[in-house]
Amino acid sequence: MRETVSDIQNRRSVKEYKAEQITDEELTAVLEAGMNAPSGGNRQSPVFIAVQNKEWIQKLCRLNAEIAGAPEGFDVFYGAPTIILVLADKNAPDAVQDGSLCLGNMFNAAYALGLGSRWINRIRETFETELGKELLKEAGYEGEYIGVGSCILGYPANGFPEPIKRKPDYYKIIR
Repeated sequence: MRETVSDIQNRRSVKEYKAEQITDEELTAVLEAGMNAPSGGNRQSPVFIAVQNKEWIQKLCRLNAEIAGAPEGFDVFYGAPTIILVLADKNAPDAVQDGSLCLGNMFNAAYALGLGSRWINRIRETFETELGKELLKEAGYEGEYIGVGSCILGYPANGFPEPIKRKPDYYKIIR
């Protein structure tokens, strides 16, 4: 229990990754951590697309950077060799919350395994485009999905950043 709390308190987002691909066992462990997140009414509305294909990553990177207005050639995925896209059934009442909980579990599992991770936004907008819809279909998902976020994964190139000091009024206890 204490190890879990320590991992949660020490996990940080990583911006620099080694080119080496993570193992299948590590990827499966992170995906299963996401699958075990709670969901509203146990609907299990999220779906995950784990991308390690370099062509797919390039397409997603270009599209995400275009949406963000980033300079041409900017790598929005920071060189991470694996990207997990999290989408959820657009008709589920808690779709975004369900997908967000999955992502949180994935980040914590990644850290526990020694992997770096980081949340990347603009997945909603990515999968509202025609290319995004084509990629979703190519991945084998049909229907109405909303992009929630993505979890980039890899081995940290320079270790993990030090925890930063938290603001003093982050929470209040009412007794």
